Amino acid sequence: MRIVFFGTPSFAVPSLSALLQSGEDISAVVTQTDKRKGRNRTLSPPPVKEFSLERGIRILQPINIKDPLFLSELSAIQPEAIVVVAYGKILPVEILQLPLLGCINVHASLLPKYRGAAPIQWAIISGEKKSGITTMLMDEGLDTGDILLQEETDIAKDDNAETLGKKLSELGAFLLIKTLKGIKKGSVHPIPQRGIPSYAPSLKKDDGKIDWSKAAHEIFNLIRGVYPWPGAYCYFNKERIKINHVKVIQGSGLPYRIEKAGAGELLIGTGDGLISIVEIQPEGKKPMSATAFLQGRRLKEGTFFDKP
Repeated sequence: MRIVFFGTPSFAVPSLSALLQSGEDISAVVTQTDKRKGRNRTLSPPPVKEFSLERGIRILQPINIKDPLFLSELSAIQPEAIVVVAYGKILPVEILQLPLLGCINVHASLLPKYRGAAPIQWAIISGEKKSGITTMLMDEGLDTGDILLQEETDIAKDDNAETLGKKLSELGAFLLIKTLKGIKKGSVHPIPQRGIPSYAPSLKKDDGKIDWSKAAHEIFNLIRGVYPWPGAYCYFNKERIKINHVKVIQGSGLPYRIEKAGAGELLIGTGDGLISIVEIQPEGKKPMSATAFLQGRRLKEGTFFDKP
């Protein structure tokens, strides 16, 4: 099958790899433009581009996907199908209508739940126990197209957005190949989405701010859901501190108050329960254990993290 692949981050790489291994004809890869990253603002290619360069696949990086020149170039390929995995931009109708078999999207949720750009993160933040992958035929709406196949997986208690993302990227690759085989055989047919939709908008830096007045399990889910980006953070004496890994501990305390700071244990009071900090990252420092953090500071029990 002649396919054009749209994808950008590392999440999309397993799906592209699976297509190649299954013998599909990847005529071109469309990915977003290179971005400047790091302190030195070095121009860096997206992971899908790096993967494609190593394998000699034709790469297209349009600044504007509605550009007539790009649309003409895409049309000349005459793709039978377009596969979209975390490309990061909404496709215009000119592209959606181009391939004979349509545009097939690999989405990291069990639609119609968590439509949008950050389904993995919001599923964890919301305390979901299960997530999964949906393959669907794209339409002009935001993840509103008909479902082709779905596969669910458990969200482990120690999963964060990074670990769950890796699991779902592999599951997505598996389900994509299963979907394409089913389409070829005529055994997979699109069905309308059923159920009440929910939405997962792009995360902003402010979404990582910890509100210690919330219940411990809510804070625990937030910290997992925003790791590694934007990262959970709070303030202590006006210093911004990132909190990377925590445990929920039974007990009671006052929100924002340091209830214990010794014997390698740093416990913070919340609106319901206690949070034990496992890994913490002071401003301008590398991540460290709570033990290392306490060794470098004389924190007093009963003092408070900064309140809003």
